[in-house]
Formats: sequence, C-alpha cells, structure tokens
Amino acid sequence: MTNKAHAKPARTESVNLRVSHSQKALIDRAARVLGRNRSEFMLDAASREAEAVLLDRRYFALTDEQFKSFTALLDRPATANARLRRLLKTQAPWEK
Repeated sequence: MTNKAHAKPARTESVNLRVSHSQKALIDRAARVLGRNRSEFMLDAASREAEAVLLDRRYFALTDEQFKSFTALLDRPATANARLRRLLKTQAPWEK
C-alpha cells in the first residue's frame, strides 16, 4: 500500500538543455557527490533557485500616500505576542 501524501507527482513534462562539456562534467560530478543522477540533481537545483527567485521578488504599486503609510507600518516596532514568537521560531518550508 502506498502513502499518497509522500508519493512523488508524475513527471509528464520535459525540459531540454544544451550545455558545454565543462558544465555537464561539473553537474555530473556534483550529482555523484550527492548520490543522485543528473536529472534529479538538475531538477532539484533549478526548483530551489526558482523558489528563491519568486520568494525574493514582490512588486508593490502604491500611491505616495499609501507608500508613506506602508513604510510607517514597517518601521513600527513589532508588538510582542505569542503567535509572533512562534512564527519567528518556525523554520521556513524551503529551508527544511
């Protein structure tokens, strides 16, 4: 019986890349060090980088007045509370 919560999603799409000989050798070497094949290594590395890029980029379109209010809220000291303390102690999902 398989546990669907831990089952890997089916991979139905493909990504093709052209790389130099030295890039391929570097990727293969790193994959071997981690005990993975090239595809697993590249998919994991690309997915981590994609998450980091998307989590780091946020666009805010605000009027001057909204921006002043927004920065004033950010500059205020946080009010100590149990939920905030718990949140700050929680490891981010992408760091697990």
